[in-house]
Amino acid sequence: MENINLVIRPFDAATDLKKLSKIWFEASMRAHSFIGETRLIEQRGLIEEEYLPKAETSVACLEGETVGFISLLGSFIGGIFIAPDWQGFGIGRKLIADALARKGELSLEVYTENEQAVRFYIALGFQEVSRRAIDDFGFPFPNVTLSLKG
Repeated sequence: MENINLVIRPFDAATDLKKLSKIWFEASMRAHSFIGETRLIEQRGLIEEEYLPKAETSVACLEGETVGFISLLGSFIGGIFIAPDWQGFGIGRKLIADALARKGELSLEVYTENEQAVRFYIALGFQEVSRRAIDDFGFPFPNVTLSLKG
C-alpha cells in the first residue's frame, strides 16, 4: 500500500454520492450481514439523503478510483467504509490518521458483532468508553463507543 498514491479529498455530492453509497452498501453487506439486506437497503436511503450530505466527508482515491470514505460529525466518526476489494491495504488507517490530525481526537460507535472493525479500532489505540444493547433504530444489536486522543 505504501507504494500506491492515496489521495484524500473532500466529498463532492455531485460526483461522489452514488459511489459512496455503493461502497457503504457493499461494505455493510460484508460487515453488518447480521442486520439483514432488507434493513441495509432501507438504511442506504438515509445514507444518501441524510448522512452523507450533512457530514464532513473525506474521500479516499487511488489513481482516480474512489475506494473509501470517512464521515465526521465534529470529531465523531459517523462512518468509515472501504470498498471490500480494497480492505486490508491501509486505507482505513490513513483516513483515521487524516481525521485525527485535523480533529485532535475521535470517537465512534461500532457494532460489537463487527469483530473485524472492533479489532481494527483497538489496534489503532481506540479505548472503550461505553456499551449499549440496542442500535440507533432500537434493534437488539449491541454497540460499543470508542475514543482516541491525538
